[in-house]
Amino acid sequence: MKTQRRLDKPGRQRPQQGTDLRPNGNRPTWRDLRRGLALLDIPRDRTLLAILAATITLGSALALAAVSAWLIMRAFAMPPVLDLTVAVVAVRALGISRGVFRYLDRLATHDIALRGTVAARTTLYRRLATGNPRTALAARRGQLLARTGEDIDTLGETVVRVLIPVAVALLLALIAVGGLALISPLAAAILAIALLLSGTVAPALAARAATIREHAADTHRGEHRDATMAVLDHAAELRVTGQLRPALDRAARALRHTDTSIDRAATTTAVASATVPLAIAASVIGSLLIGLELYGNGAIALTSLGILVLLPLAAFEATSALPEAAIHALRARNASHRLLGLLDDAGTGDVAPVASSAPAEGLELRGIQHGWTTPLAPPLDATWPPGSRILGTGSSGTGKTTLLLTLTGLIPPLAGSMEPGWAGAREQSLFLAEDAHIFATTVRDNLLLARGDATDADLLAACEAVGLGEWLATLPDGLGTVLEGGEEALSGGQRRRLLLARAVLSPAPVLLLDEPSEHLDAASAVRVLDALLDRGSGLMDAQRTVIVASHLAPTVEPDEWVRLG
Repeated sequence: MKTQRRLDKPGRQRPQQGTDLRPNGNRPTWRDLRRGLALLDIPRDRTLLAILAATITLGSALALAAVSAWLIMRAFAMPPVLDLTVAVVAVRALGISRGVFRYLDRLATHDIALRGTVAARTTLYRRLATGNPRTALAARRGQLLARTGEDIDTLGETVVRVLIPVAVALLLALIAVGGLALISPLAAAILAIALLLSGTVAPALAARAATIREHAADTHRGEHRDATMAVLDHAAELRVTGQLRPALDRAARALRHTDTSIDRAATTTAVASATVPLAIAASVIGSLLIGLELYGNGAIALTSLGILVLLPLAAFEATSALPEAAIHALRARNASHRLLGLLDDAGTGDVAPVASSAPAEGLELRGIQHGWTTPLAPPLDATWPPGSRILGTGSSGTGKTTLLLTLTGLIPPLAGSMEPGWAGAREQSLFLAEDAHIFATTVRDNLLLARGDATDADLLAACEAVGLGEWLATLPDGLGTVLEGGEEALSGGQRRRLLLARAVLSPAPVLLLDEPSEHLDAASAVRVLDALLDRGSGLMDAQRTVIVASHLAPTVEPDEWVRLG
């Protein structure tokens, strides 16, 4: 029985996108960083090996400085050449070992970091795919890309740029102070104080400058990213409505504010940068004065004087990386805070969203009201048996997409219930979004997303069914042709038909299609819409339930026509 249903919405409402993805809106804490590092699943044995390799690398530099100082001072007295042989060989060996262990250090640390980012992204993707769908739907696209890209990379780099350098600096400082104490406890005390200053004060000042910069810049950087994404995604629409220039101005203004906030932190950064060389100078001058006094009193040999002066120079190599480590730790803390907000909002991830090929039981709606915060339409009661063809129409902003998201179980209804239930809807439904992603890979791989076991014959048949046969025949490698830049390699109509081919291939018994005929010419758009709503067209199996949201009117009559607005 063909019916029409008109739902006059109580008020226009836009989806609440751009949600702050920070847990409870709290400020970042160091506990967030500890939780974030747990996502990397860092192996303890590999970490210890990396610390050992890095310590030997800088330890070789420290020993090289001491042996070189002894060799220079000893050679000054022109002893027999054989007295210098061991020192000469040691200098060469230490120089070689430093390069070898530096290479091993880089291999070990980057292996840990890359494995960690893979583990963190796997956890995040799995949580987003199986957790609360509202998390990904409510996030701004720019924010979501930043969380899955920049933030995870920042967290992964923490191993290389924070954990290992801090551990190595602590070990090298103890070794250097202990070695210098064998010659002069007072010089060792001066070195310890200088190392403490360069290892704590300089990083603290650097972190302070980064806090000033990040606090002001993070907001503006997010505004710039969102404004840029809006221009990239909707340039044509903005140009038509005369909003392109204001959108570009917003992006430029946000970028200027970002640059200004970064410049404000320059003074503190300069002081932090000067702290390390000042500490080195104080340590070397103090050691030189103490060494000259001890040498004048005959308390130490000339070779010990050389060691006393040159050893502190090498000792600061480990602490010189700590200011940058402190800045990165601050960034990693903020990145962890944002990531944890996303993960916590997604929930435990116990819902399987993958479409099933099990027979659909039909849909029964009881008082369903859809919307993000307030209802967009009166309650909807309907019974749609398997194979139903449903059309939802209305102007932009009337809630067509929101209704589809509700029916597919991606967002909960504000009121009412549905059978087979929301979990069942997610398992049996495929939602084809208007802005579904086209990946920069082959045509075949883009289609196999819908059904991984499909053969090339299945893929070709689906492309023929949606009108891509001629286009596919012109491609140099057919299904194996790589779509460079993803959707940039396609016209709007080709992209829409490729997405429609995914729907044809999908095993899901319930299909929900958002504007499937968008970007097609008028005649083609109506033909596609008619084929979707006509069980006898052969485009979709007659037993599959097809629910379409469109602003167009078909020439065939659907089983039920829901008019929004």
